[in-house]
Amino acid sequence: MYQVQGHVKWFDPSKGYGFVVADNGGPDILLHVNVLRNFGQSSVADGARIQVLTHRTDRGVQAVEVISIEPPELEDTPVLSDFAEISQDVLDTTPLEPARVKWFDKGKGFGFANVFGSSEDVFLHVEVLRRSGLSDLQPGEALALRVIDGKRGRMAAEIFAWEAALAEPEA
Repeated sequence: MYQVQGHVKWFDPSKGYGFVVADNGGPDILLHVNVLRNFGQSSVADGARIQVLTHRTDRGVQAVEVISIEPPELEDTPVLSDFAEISQDVLDTTPLEPARVKWFDKGKGFGFANVFGSSEDVFLHVEVLRRSGLSDLQPGEALALRVIDGKRGRMAAEIFAWEAALAEPEA
C-alpha cells in the first residue's frame, strides 16, 4: 500500500465512485463511495485535496482508505450575501451543532437539516456545501454545522461530515 496526496478529479455520488489524480503523476486512482463512507462522508467536492492509502490491483489503482480531505480552494468572496458581514474569526468561534439532513436536492441547489433537539429547519446551500468539501448529502446523514441567523432564517455557514467534526479540537 502507498500513501498518495492529490486532488479529486471528479466524484459522482449517484454512480458511487470517482477518481483521484496523484500530485506525483501516475494513473487515476479509483475512489469508491464505501471507502469515502468509512471516512464518514458520502460525497466529496471535485477539486478537493485528498490524502489516501492506495492498493494496486489487476484493474488499476484503488483508494482503500481516506486519510484526510481539504475543501477545494475558492475565492475569498462570500458565498451568499448572508455571509458578507460575517468575518471568518466569528465563524471559527461559532460552535458546531450536531444535525441530520432532512433532505437535499443538488439540482435545486439547497436542502434542509435539523439540529438535534430542535424542530427548526436549518437551510443548506449547495455553495456552502462545496466550500466545505462536500458535493451532495443524503437524507439522514449526520453532520456538524456552524449555523448563523441569515436574512431568511437559520442557515449553515459551514458544513462538516460528523466524523470530521468529532476530530476537531475544542476552541
